[in-house]
Amino acid sequence: MCFDTDSRPPLPPIRGGAHDARLAELTSRDGTRVAAYAARADAPSGAGIAIIPDVRGLHPYYEELALRFAEAGVDAVSVDLYARTAGTSPRPDGFEYEPHVRQLDPGAVNDDVAAAVEFLRTTEGGEATRLFTVGFCLGGRVSLLQAASGLGLDGVIGMYPWPVGEHRSGLPAPADEAPRFACPVLALYGGADAGIPEEVRNAFDAALDASGVQHRSIVYPNAPHSFFDRKAAEFADASEDAWRQVLDFMAVTA
Repeated sequence: MCFDTDSRPPLPPIRGGAHDARLAELTSRDGTRVAAYAARADAPSGAGIAIIPDVRGLHPYYEELALRFAEAGVDAVSVDLYARTAGTSPRPDGFEYEPHVRQLDPGAVNDDVAAAVEFLRTTEGGEATRLFTVGFCLGGRVSLLQAASGLGLDGVIGMYPWPVGEHRSGLPAPADEAPRFACPVLALYGGADAGIPEEVRNAFDAALDASGVQHRSIVYPNAPHSFFDRKAAEFADASEDAWRQVLDFMAVTA
């Protein structure tokens, strides 16, 4: 699991207002109803972001993260990936996510993320003109793959993603899909994350270089997996810089 159940995202460096933050339902390409949480910026920058959670699905962490992006001027929607196997109802504490991870279908996942991106293009979603995805852990892998999804994105962001090799979800490796990437990539890692060692990060960078994909990889030397956590005070500097890197990548300024 990426975060403890009581973890929450750190505050962004740009603190404005947000409104219309709410639970929502999106409609995927095949008509499936997908749980989501959307937040609108009071002072929109033109950027919109689809947030893809870790294995827990639409956890309160990701609901609050949508609000924090809105406070930074980014219209945001967090999307759940388990609509087909767990429905759209709120999940109880202790939700057993592993069976749902193993039932993910790559095509359905892309369709559900596409629904979030299309929502951001609507009046209800903020009519964003620059569109991005960001994901965490498993969601980071999904986010990176959106660079090859044909959604017309301006960039994809992975927070401690697994970018190479097989995954129990059956989702392809972003490194293998790099020749199809059509937008820039930002990847952020904890240097002390034993699950994503230097050789893995380097292999992904090499795949992007070979494919001519504009990209930037940032490693926070002593930070662990899931360092982007408000209660992890010892990694506050890494979290603060990660926010700045993400907003700069999206061309969002104070």
